Amino acid sequence: MWSPDELLFRDFQRIKNLKFDDEKVSTTTSREQQKTEDSVEKCYERFERQQFLNPRLTQLNRIEHHKYLDLMLRTMPSHYQCLDSSRPWCVYWILQSAQLLGFTFDDETLSGVVQFLNNCRAPTGGFGGGPGQYAHLAPTYAAVNSLCIIGTEAAYQAIDRDSLVQFLFSVRDADGSYRLHVDGETDVRGAYCAIAVAKLVNVPELVLKELFSGTGDWIAGCQTYEGGFGGAPDLEAHGGYTFCGIASLALLNEADKCDKKALLQWILRRQMSYEGGFQGRTNKLVDGCYSFWVGATIPITQATLVGADKSMEQTFFDIEALQEYILLCCQKANGGLIDKPGKPQDLYHTCYTLSGVSIAQHSQSAQNPQVLGDMINELLPTHPLFNIPPKSVAAALSYFANISSNSAQDG
Repeated sequence: MWSPDELLFRDFQRIKNLKFDDEKVSTTTSREQQKTEDSVEKCYERFERQQFLNPRLTQLNRIEHHKYLDLMLRTMPSHYQCLDSSRPWCVYWILQSAQLLGFTFDDETLSGVVQFLNNCRAPTGGFGGGPGQYAHLAPTYAAVNSLCIIGTEAAYQAIDRDSLVQFLFSVRDADGSYRLHVDGETDVRGAYCAIAVAKLVNVPELVLKELFSGTGDWIAGCQTYEGGFGGAPDLEAHGGYTFCGIASLALLNEADKCDKKALLQWILRRQMSYEGGFQGRTNKLVDGCYSFWVGATIPITQATLVGADKSMEQTFFDIEALQEYILLCCQKANGGLIDKPGKPQDLYHTCYTLSGVSIAQHSQSAQNPQVLGDMINELLPTHPLFNIPPKSVAAALSYFANISSNSAQDG
């Protein structure tokens, strides 16, 4: 029996009129858009032909994704050599994806992960992209998130908060901006990574004020005339940088420093009418990873508009169309998820497509998730500001609050 609250797949024949119209002026960009829409259309037509013959078409391939993640954690293929300086990221993408799917790894495996990440910790504080590498804010964020997901005493102890704070000060500039590493480039990703890890390990309030004095103003200066955020002032608005910008301001409780209405308008325009997924920039193609980067930005921005003490009655983006795109266009039969049809699976897109689905399902109500297709598709919630499980955020905050309390007593 159909319920009025049940999410339904769109009528794919009816929405063909939403496909891109080049107005008889063909360009490289318009041809790429049409090519992408054609590949998505094939997925949707396959679903229409087979939906009553193959019930798995409406299901998340949980078993296959589980096997893919388990294999990747234990034996990474050789083509991942290019990510040798991003190894904590690979760990994080796997652990976060596994959490969303509702499974974890055995204690021995997780203990090995903690030991590996501990070996990535730099003598100067923070974490490098691998053992013996220089500290960098991006793998520091990935490592801290991973250790908080694991959430054991050994995992928390692998985060040396004092040296981490020293590292954060070493990459802070006088205007409140952050370099990704000592003498490295400055962009809003650095600010977000710094703020997120400092908040997650419950850095004392007085230290936070010193660390992020002026940071909110610098981030607000990254907002463009379009409404989104660029990587630095005067750069093009981009979905990933926009998430970093508004998430940082929300964590600092300084969201009023940006134009939130202009931001909301820009991010809502990133959902593609026909494909259902999000693009990352104006006039670009749909990409599964923006299911999180843009998808999470929408409820964060909505929350800053209505106030943290009020609940949202409705998420402003089409949560059905987004889940539809991921389920029908972004799953590989042998496990893992992808950017768009025709692309290979990888850990990055597996993590952020699943994270985006979780946001779509849970952003309106934690008690009544909005799930498209089979109920087996329901994922566990993720914290929109940190992108780790809410229970992991709460546990980390509690653990490091106790550390602060004990330190104060000892002093």
